[in-house]
Amino acid sequence: MFTDLPLDELHTYRPPRPEPPGFDAFWRRTLDEARAHDLDASFTEVDAGLTLLHTYDVAFSGFGGHRIRGWFLFPRAADGPLPCLVQYLGYGGGRLLPHDWLLWPSAGYATLVMDTRGQSGPNRPGDTPDPVGSGNPGVPGKMTQGLLDPDDYYYRRLFTDAVRAVEVARGHEAVDAGRTVVAGRSQGGAAALAVTGLVPGLAGALIDVPFLTHIRRAVEITDAGPYGELTRYFAGARGHIDTALHTLDHFDGLNFAVRSSAPALFGTALRDEVVPPSTGFAAYHHYAGEKDLKVWRFNAHEGGGGEQRAAEMAFLRGLFG
Repeated sequence: MFTDLPLDELHTYRPPRPEPPGFDAFWRRTLDEARAHDLDASFTEVDAGLTLLHTYDVAFSGFGGHRIRGWFLFPRAADGPLPCLVQYLGYGGGRLLPHDWLLWPSAGYATLVMDTRGQSGPNRPGDTPDPVGSGNPGVPGKMTQGLLDPDDYYYRRLFTDAVRAVEVARGHEAVDAGRTVVAGRSQGGAAALAVTGLVPGLAGALIDVPFLTHIRRAVEITDAGPYGELTRYFAGARGHIDTALHTLDHFDGLNFAVRSSAPALFGTALRDEVVPPSTGFAAYHHYAGEKDLKVWRFNAHEGGGGEQRAAEMAFLRGLFG
């Protein structure tokens, strides 16, 4: 069933933003602290059996200097520096294996896949621990970690890692730093949207069914997926709800969207219970850069699937030729 507002209302849905005081200062301080640590990016070439691609195991210093893993792939036939796509991952998933990331290198782009700290699933392995509280990668359950203080919140670490991943990609000799694009769906879309508001000069963004946007509405209209972790917490922590929502405002995609300038392609699905479509439309309408939106009327959190990827490829061809 359709899960949210009618489509005609979604097309004009632009709610107020819950921007906390000192939002820019918070993120400026956060990134300054991260950059006090040497990026120390390493690229170790591996034999993944992909004879047409260079394939590297990547490590770099993210939030707190913690080591973040990833993959970096680009065509062996590349002639000169390439546009690069920095890929962020969905909730509960790890970096998988190099052959799981063939689409963008096959389309001719360098691709840096950032592993997600402290997240892994039985079929989606990750290799990056989160030393803050949670230890080694484990099953999902990140939404309430550090929730009562923006400085301690899990997504402060993850979004900082995502910014540093762009810096890693831009520093590689195979990459044209001026043609860097960020991409992700769901949690990965949240990271991509955050980075558009934190990193100047991006060439583009692919933001598919973005999580962590218009959070205050999301927790009122869905108990599905990761938002359900919050609603279950609120049911017991009755005296901490306002404090927690204030923390979440520092990570709400609406506040990054208004600071964004890169051309962006969004995707949303009208039967999505995990990321209600009104939250994605809200981010799209607040997004300050040039933008387009694909709406999948009869799809849920999978969105447009392969057709969304085809639209993204066409979008990138329009940017880069």
